[in-house]
Amino acid sequence: MICTNKNCFSTETIRRLSVYLQNLRRIRETGTHTISSREIGAILNVTPAQFRKDLSYFGEFGRRGVGYETDQLISVLEHILGVNKAYYIGIVGAGRLGRALINYHGFAGSNIRVRAAFDVDPEKIGTVVHGITVYAMDDFFATVREHGIDICVLSVPVEGAQQATNSIVAAGVKAILNFSPVILQVPDTVYIQNIDMLSELERLIFYLNNDTSR
Repeated sequence: MICTNKNCFSTETIRRLSVYLQNLRRIRETGTHTISSREIGAILNVTPAQFRKDLSYFGEFGRRGVGYETDQLISVLEHILGVNKAYYIGIVGAGRLGRALINYHGFAGSNIRVRAAFDVDPEKIGTVVHGITVYAMDDFFATVREHGIDICVLSVPVEGAQQATNSIVAAGVKAILNFSPVILQVPDTVYIQNIDMLSELERLIFYLNNDTSR
């Protein structure tokens, strides 16, 4: 549960708001200038009531009988999520996954920018991946300062994950997206989101094996 000075809402609400934003950006590209909650619900497979409820935590938006102006709704969601300004990303670990993340096309159209990558492998250090330079971890602190890194994406092997995390924390970065399948120790002041593909697949397998509807 997340609480502001006005309301409390679940983390699922924030996840849905992000999905709404990504899809509304795509809808805007089709030239759609206004859209109703019913149309949004049909596209995103949520009920119009759920969509309106998610927005209601943050204010009153749209006009009854008219719907929402697409540009305005996108601006509202960007403001709520805090992505109405640029955020700079550092990719820690420039292996296959790290390189794929550098080239992730989902960042296009957002205010999220990959600014630097880091590695300990001498063969990778100094190379350029899709326009992004790979720096040595020995230069991590200075490079984070130079590029104004706000968030680090961790894509290193398990055995080096905690050490890399310690460097991220020491450099003052307060948010980590962790792709390494290990529980990391961080201070309470650091936000960490864990992405473990194997765990997600095992959860799906559990659902498949316990589906009573079949």
